[in-house]
Amino acid sequence: MRKVCLLTVLMAACFQMAAQPAKKVLPDCPFAPLEKSRIIFQGDSPSFGVFFSKLDTLMTAGKGNVRIMHIGGSHVQGGTMTRELRNDLVGLCPAPDGGFGMVFPFSAARTNNPTGYTTRFEGEWRVSKNTQSNPEKRLGLNGMAITTGDPASSVTVSTVPRHPLAGDGTYRFDRVTVIGYSDGGGLCPVVVAAPGDTILPVKAAGDSCMTFILRNPSDSVRVALGGRDGEFTLTGILLDNPGPGVSVTGVGVNGAALPSYAKCEDFVRDLRLVNPDLVVFGIGINDAAAANFSPETFKRRYRELVARILSVNPDCALLFITNNDSFRRVRKGYAVNPNGAVAEKVFMELGKECNAGVFDLFDIMGGEGSMRAWEKEGLAKKDKVHFTEKGYILVGDLLYNALVDAFSEYKEGR
Repeated sequence: MRKVCLLTVLMAACFQMAAQPAKKVLPDCPFAPLEKSRIIFQGDSPSFGVFFSKLDTLMTAGKGNVRIMHIGGSHVQGGTMTRELRNDLVGLCPAPDGGFGMVFPFSAARTNNPTGYTTRFEGEWRVSKNTQSNPEKRLGLNGMAITTGDPASSVTVSTVPRHPLAGDGTYRFDRVTVIGYSDGGGLCPVVVAAPGDTILPVKAAGDSCMTFILRNPSDSVRVALGGRDGEFTLTGILLDNPGPGVSVTGVGVNGAALPSYAKCEDFVRDLRLVNPDLVVFGIGINDAAAANFSPETFKRRYRELVARILSVNPDCALLFITNNDSFRRVRKGYAVNPNGAVAEKVFMELGKECNAGVFDLFDIMGGEGSMRAWEKEGLAKKDKVHFTEKGYILVGDLLYNALVDAFSEYKEGR
């Protein structure tokens, strides 16, 4: 009887430990007011209650799936911040990861791949992207497409990063959804999970989404082509599994601004596949780079993007990250971009209007001109717009800690 009681106490203690998430230990940064790192709520934000409730069930009972999407420009395409946030959040839960999320083979588009996964390609592919004034091909959530007419072409994706970092998890999947379409009706995707192991789709939604179920969970998959005629355009790959856990999708295109994602005709269709419980917005640094930056236009475009997201999940929690402090290139060097403070105010207004949370990175960094200090500490690049890998890791950990604090407050207030 005593053994049963002791086991019960130990199990309860384990659940209690799982219910009290640990924050990341941050480096000493006297140059920046990191104590300001928190999520600012200006309303009731009921959608965060839904999100935190799902996260709590996953943490304490190991049940359910929590899906997060981080969307932006080069800060997201680079992948380090998203990767750190993914590792931190997956580490919260006793359940395995809930799939890796949506990815894109950036290597085939001849651009930098996110650091959290690797891709390689064969054959000739041409690229369309939402930063082009007139993209050749129809675009989806990822904001990028690659097209080929070569039946020998293929792309391979692995969730094992080329340069592992401390905290990188093992992400495996057994469901692969290939998103794209055929022109001419000939070429279509097939999945090769291992040499000689070709898998045909078990589910197709028109010509745009084909889902393949692997015989065994894997951390790598090759998407090849069947048929001969016409062209095939690939717009994304969803790596999933049916188990409980957290998945974090990064959606980012270098140089993307709000008008870029407005060009993505299949944005909502693809978003339904991800079906996020929380969307973290990191769009704005490119919008505010313009000298004629219009706060009202910026706000209107964000409203339109938010409406598209809520059309998929009306209960989706929304979290805005304000623009980081940045500089502009001028003839004699660099000058502070004064739009950082202007955009910060707009984000606060959007947070209140959309009943969303705001992570005020601009203020957390130290406000206008603070990018110089971050550069001096090796956390920002010489362009004074982007962070270094070390800087992105710090920002990802700051955001994670702010989410943990907000989650703990939710638990205490229930």
